[in-house]
Amino acid sequence: MIRLDYEIIANLIAPDSRVLDLGCGDGALLALLKQKKHCHATGIEINDQEVMNALGRGVSVAQGDIDSDLDVYSDGRFDYVVLNESLQQVLNIEKVLKEALRVGKKVIVGIPNFCNFGGRMQIFFHGRVPVTKSLPYKWYNTPNLRFLSIKDFEQFCSDKNICIEKRRYMALGKEVFLLPNLLADSAILVLSQKH
Repeated sequence: MIRLDYEIIANLIAPDSRVLDLGCGDGALLALLKQKKHCHATGIEINDQEVMNALGRGVSVAQGDIDSDLDVYSDGRFDYVVLNESLQQVLNIEKVLKEALRVGKKVIVGIPNFCNFGGRMQIFFHGRVPVTKSLPYKWYNTPNLRFLSIKDFEQFCSDKNICIEKRRYMALGKEVFLLPNLLADSAILVLSQKH
């Protein structure tokens, strides 16, 4: 069974595209894109074990840090750059997005929504940082450096002159079509540079 976010991302990517997955984890999305879309896909991952897992899937992965290792790629080298569940973990979001938009024609970003209804209720009733199915970490062991909402990210894109071409929202393994900042636990957005 394919994860919904992977299915949405795969549907946003044209067949035979050149794809760079930043923070690719175990390479499952890369393998899906290679198999279903015949993409020429490669990834960057910082975690040694995840790099080994990705290589075991037969996908191309380099060990590296997406905060500093994108300068080796030429302008427009990729049709798509994917940052799924990794953007909130980088040190310099503005720099990474600028570089991703430089090396890719389009950037697909998957972000968690820390301000969804369930999270808001946990803060209101318990006065504690939320722990949910989609955000399963405690405050002290989370890999997330940033805690953002869909509205926060959309405002960031507006402020930085980044065009959001497409938006898809999810909650509990299903797509959400109403009030995404309140009801969705994550979003997938297709970005490009404004000209």
